Amino acid sequence: MSDSFVRRFLFEHLDIRGAIVHLGDSWQQMQAGRDYQPTVAQLLGETAAVTALIAAQLKQSGRLTLQLRGNGPIQLLVMDCNEQLQMRGMARSNPVVLPAPVHQLLGADQGGQLMMSLDMPDARHPYQSFVPMVGDSIATIFEHYLEQSEQQPSRLFATAGPQAAACLFLQKMPEADHHDMDGWQRITQLAGTVKPAELLELDAEALLTRLFHEDMAAHGVRVYEPLPVVYHCPQDWTKVRDMIRSLGREDAETILHEHGEILIRDDICNHEYRFSAEDIAELFAGDAAQTRH
Repeated sequence: MSDSFVRRFLFEHLDIRGAIVHLGDSWQQMQAGRDYQPTVAQLLGETAAVTALIAAQLKQSGRLTLQLRGNGPIQLLVMDCNEQLQMRGMARSNPVVLPAPVHQLLGADQGGQLMMSLDMPDARHPYQSFVPMVGDSIATIFEHYLEQSEQQPSRLFATAGPQAAACLFLQKMPEADHHDMDGWQRITQLAGTVKPAELLELDAEALLTRLFHEDMAAHGVRVYEPLPVVYHCPQDWTKVRDMIRSLGREDAETILHEHGEILIRDDICNHEYRFSAEDIAELFAGDAAQTRH
């Protein structure tokens, strides 16, 4: 089994559902070559785990983008994930970012916002929602967002380190109080004892047993098959060549004259596309040949 997955579970007799997200290789690949400072990497990793959690709930083809944007030392955390749980992401920050409360790091008090965009193939425009960043951690910011969007009490615990990022999610379903008046409070109190190392290191069954063994013995829990998560950021030279063609030969040659080359940078995937004068001449020569025929 991949070490990057979303694993959903259900306390059937309590009407409480949840999910465990663990990102291993996919998180390591997302950081490669970035040189993020530890504080930045931790917040980005936690955002990655939560993004996989939300994307796993997509019922049809679509692309989910989450952005935390503000005027703090960390200006941007962005994650992009489709219904196949192919994800990518990046952070933008000051050169030096010291540990501080999350709302200060993200500039939540200076107009910082959480933006969610959902781009569906059949929709003319992406669905977008903007909400204030409310909370003192990535987990509480998204917990507030999920409670607002899904209208159900929710709890979220997230952590990240150099090798892995993870989160635990719980949600109270409409019939929960009819099954057990104290069930939601009991389950969330037990979940609150989870340690970051347990989230990062234990597999789903072991983590659930560690936290909820008495309720699992009394009520049972259904654990669903894992949904694999992958880092997906292939180079796309065709798209970049089309972009340069759209500039037109004259503008492309002007850029070449000023800079000696055309450099296009894909920040979210950390790719660079370089074109020399010879590359540009060949690119437009091919277009001219097609026009003649």
